[in-house]
Amino acid sequence: MKSEPVRHSIQDEQGIALVIALFMMLAMSVLGASLMFVSKTETLSSHNYRLMSQARYGAESGIHQAANYLLSTTYLNIAPGSATDPGTYDDVNNIANFNNYNVNVSPVTRKSDNSVVTLSWDSTLSHYPIDAVKTAFAQATHGTLDVSDAPVTFHATATLKSMRPIKDAFTSQLVVLQTWEVVGEGSVTGARDATVEVSALVERQPNPIFAYAAFSTDPGCSSMSFGGGGSTDSFDSRTMTLGADGRPVTSASGGDVGSNGNLVVSGGNNANTATVINGTLSTPRTGVGTCTTSNVTAETINGQATVTGGLVQLSQSVAYPTPPTPNPAPTPGTNVKFQGSCAAAAATVCSQVTYAAGTIPGVTGAVTYTTLDPALATSTGGKIVLSDVETQSGSVLVLKGGEYNFNSLTMNSNSTILVAPGTGQVKINILGKQTNGNTMTTPITITGNGLVNTNLQYDPMDLQIIYAGTGGVQLAGGEKTAALIYAPNASGRFSGGSDLYGAVVLKNLTDLGGAAIHYDRAMKNQALTAGDYMMSAFTWKTY
Repeated sequence: MKSEPVRHSIQDEQGIALVIALFMMLAMSVLGASLMFVSKTETLSSHNYRLMSQARYGAESGIHQAANYLLSTTYLNIAPGSATDPGTYDDVNNIANFNNYNVNVSPVTRKSDNSVVTLSWDSTLSHYPIDAVKTAFAQATHGTLDVSDAPVTFHATATLKSMRPIKDAFTSQLVVLQTWEVVGEGSVTGARDATVEVSALVERQPNPIFAYAAFSTDPGCSSMSFGGGGSTDSFDSRTMTLGADGRPVTSASGGDVGSNGNLVVSGGNNANTATVINGTLSTPRTGVGTCTTSNVTAETINGQATVTGGLVQLSQSVAYPTPPTPNPAPTPGTNVKFQGSCAAAAATVCSQVTYAAGTIPGVTGAVTYTTLDPALATSTGGKIVLSDVETQSGSVLVLKGGEYNFNSLTMNSNSTILVAPGTGQVKINILGKQTNGNTMTTPITITGNGLVNTNLQYDPMDLQIIYAGTGGVQLAGGEKTAALIYAPNASGRFSGGSDLYGAVVLKNLTDLGGAAIHYDRAMKNQALTAGDYMMSAFTWKTY
């Protein structure tokens, strides 16, 4: 018996197609809903990020407003330790006398109630001894920023983390170094809220003026040039050893140089005669090779010359402060000659002094020298003020410790300036003006054996020459000269194979005569000046 084939009609398959269609619709619906959810999440995330960014900008505005006030003249004139604050510097005993503050803790506290010294955008929350400062800080450190979503409000507070005084090496004035922790808060209030807190340190650190064996402030080509066998190295006057020649034993390192521009090192056909910088070159410039106005390279090295320590990249140019004008200022135009006797113009502060045997290094037996003594300068506040000082060939002039204000200084060949042993530091301030008020071409001229610091410790702080002007400086000191030369706006030239134990700061420095600069590493902790305010330790968080 035959079986019949099974037959399916189209109507039998219509139910399955409907089920598949429903499943596809469900899948598409789920996918669409998911995409909408993701899109909304991304939109909200972007919106939140924008709100947080706006709030952060507000918080940063608060920090900058606070920093601007703390750096303003209005605040600095009445800051803790200033002349108008009850806690001032005791110049007689050379100690800090912050009567209102306990500076031995961090944060700094007020002695009256042991509260932390703070300033706030809400003056009622400030703990500060001067009401004018509380009010001014509050007025400066809150406000609003107009943005598309909603106004951003900001405010700031500041906490005094540390405070200490230093005496500026040039002005001898008290400078109070403060470190403030500033906290800014920015908030957006509207359909969605956002709050961000940003904190930073606003601080000022002391900087050594003589951080390098030599520094040139000019930002251009050939800002500093060494050649003819010139060199740098270093010693430490605090722990030095004297060699058989009576001079400090130096190290073939640590003779770092710096420039805001280009260093050219050249000369020497072999290792024995080559120019050598025994240290690093620090500069904001980059690259090695030919220097042009449009492409100021860091260094140009010719022949066998070398910079042993390599290149140190500075983040920015180094700004050296212009020293103050000598006060009292000398009157230009009168030539004051020392020829083995006291010049008439210096009669009241000059005398012939006999130094016992062994007093003057290198001189056997007793000797009588022409001597200037600032202790006799009663009419000028203890400073010797003379016009154009000139030492004649072969003469010896002794300076006792103190300040000297000269219009110019000219030392002829084989004349010598000595620092009287045991009398303290000698600081020579140069004015450098012509009678018509214009700048002298060369206000400082020192020829062979022109400077000798008789201190056997080779302490360059004992002989300082300071010049604010733009004239020229010619230096060819003796082989045992210990001194500091500070003339950040002047062009200086070393010659004659002289040695200098100390450091120099000039606008342009040229050493093509084989002169050696022996840097005293002790200078990294001496001759300090207040550096620029800096903002550091920048952090932020959200609420």
